[in-house]
Amino acid sequence: MAGKKGINIGKRKTAEVTERKELSIHEKIKDLEGEISKTKYNKKTQHAVGLLKAKLAVLKERALQRSSVGKGKGDDRFAVRKTGDGTVVLLGFPSVGKSTLLNKITNAKSDIGEYSFTTLRAIPGLMEYKHAKIQIIDVPGIVSGAASGRGRGKEILGILRNSELILILVEALKPEHYNAILREVYETGIRVNQKKPDVNITKKERGGVIVGTTVRLTKTDKKTIEGIAREMKLNNAEILIRTDIDADQLIDIIEGDKKYTKALTIITKADMVSKERLDEISKEIKPDLIVSAEKKQGMEELKKAIYDKLEIIKIFLKEVNNKADMEEPLIMFKGCTIRDVCMKLHKDFVDKFKFARVWGKSSKFGGQLFRKMDKMLLDGDVLELHMN
Repeated sequence: MAGKKGINIGKRKTAEVTERKELSIHEKIKDLEGEISKTKYNKKTQHAVGLLKAKLAVLKERALQRSSVGKGKGDDRFAVRKTGDGTVVLLGFPSVGKSTLLNKITNAKSDIGEYSFTTLRAIPGLMEYKHAKIQIIDVPGIVSGAASGRGRGKEILGILRNSELILILVEALKPEHYNAILREVYETGIRVNQKKPDVNITKKERGGVIVGTTVRLTKTDKKTIEGIAREMKLNNAEILIRTDIDADQLIDIIEGDKKYTKALTIITKADMVSKERLDEISKEIKPDLIVSAEKKQGMEELKKAIYDKLEIIKIFLKEVNNKADMEEPLIMFKGCTIRDVCMKLHKDFVDKFKFARVWGKSSKFGGQLFRKMDKMLLDGDVLELHMN
């Protein structure tokens, strides 16, 4: 008995030490955030601020790793199998009108209530538009602190990382929620409507940090880049920068776990406020669309906006010695290649690929032959695959 008692005391002491360490990390994070917010950013301070941000990123990563230790698997209610030609997630605070909107633009039957937290799980629906079948997912409304796990926030925000598009829904009566949503999304490692910077990092065994650029740097400088790299334990590496970046973007690239996703900002429940108020909100947050799902206002415009933002293109397939099927196109995304088409049709097609013929905007002449799968296709192209 005495031995067991000693073990329990030891475990309790270990837990107390861990708790003190975590408290210390969170205190350091708070102090650094305060220091950064108080520092006026300019040419003279950009180096110091860059190093502070690097230290902050390291601490946040450490805190995240500790908070994840010992936690079980995710909630099955948030496991959604991807279907269709693209996945869109509806994101917003509770009672923003996600369920009503989902029901209006898809075949889903999501519960609707006059109170918060009606939706308690991820509910998928399918939107059909111009031959495309787009999966729309309604998730529970997020709350402040979602990125740190509050209110099943991590499960909800985790779904976003597997989507091609996020619809940020903001209630017309509560436009202040917009910036709060953006903060939560940013904290979970998702960068909305940003293109991933063209930066290549090659780790070396020795030689220190060497920075090369093909563009003029206006948002930071080589000294700051070197300092950030060392602060983040990247002591020996060649960093080649092809786009003008700031400290935050460099930190994102070094961490390497960020997701760059498209987003549309939608004002919902437009019927609840005056036109004058809507004009004020539009100037404030510049939404892509203003709708009222309850009154069925803006639903067709929303479908088109989703389709356009996904940058969907249509590829028509042609069998050898037969006419192309111009009735049922294959739905792809802008920038797709022959390899992408092969992967979507069947993964074995990549291994069996011999060559392809292409008719359309991306070919110099009808039936042009391509032996490499990295050939990029354009909207309306006709593709004939030849297999071994």
